[in-house]
Amino acid sequence: MGYGAARRRTVSIGGQGSRAARRSARAALMGNAPRRAALWCGFMCVALFAARPAFALDCALDRVELRGDFGALSFQIEIADDASERAQGLMNRDSLARGAGMLFLYQTPQRVAFWMENTLIPLDMIFVDAAGVITRIHENAVPLDRTPIAGGDSVRAVLEINAGLSQRYGFAVGDELHHPAFGPTAAWPCT
Repeated sequence: MGYGAARRRTVSIGGQGSRAARRSARAALMGNAPRRAALWCGFMCVALFAARPAFALDCALDRVELRGDFGALSFQIEIADDASERAQGLMNRDSLARGAGMLFLYQTPQRVAFWMENTLIPLDMIFVDAAGVITRIHENAVPLDRTPIAGGDSVRAVLEINAGLSQRYGFAVGDELHHPAFGPTAAWPCT
């Protein structure tokens, strides 16, 4: 007899009768212990999942978490990790969802400067070092402005989000980002 040929065996409890009667008889013999155990297990799984802290989340390539005095927040992101993607960035877009952003990644920490040429939406730019720690925040970059926005000397990543969110949530220098790009030596490493 193979795996698919298993036979179903029915055990009659209390003689002939309806299925509900057999179930009722089984419950009378066993009590509700199995059902209570299953419900308790399900409740505990949901409770543990809901109670876990934000920093216990596994890293995902399309999401970045930030933590600081404000608590923890998550943004759905696009990655710009090569020269052409970084040059294009968020140019020529009419909008950016509130919980979205773009993470610009560099292979090694370096001096970077951004501008807003052909960028139609105001942005906050969050400059980050190799450990995933925020080193500078430029708030409310003006659309279409060609003035360079210096990020610093040792920038490994830049997170662009909608203007005003950095202030609204209270992001600050020293806050940490959680993303696989920062590797196992990050201030807030992936698990």
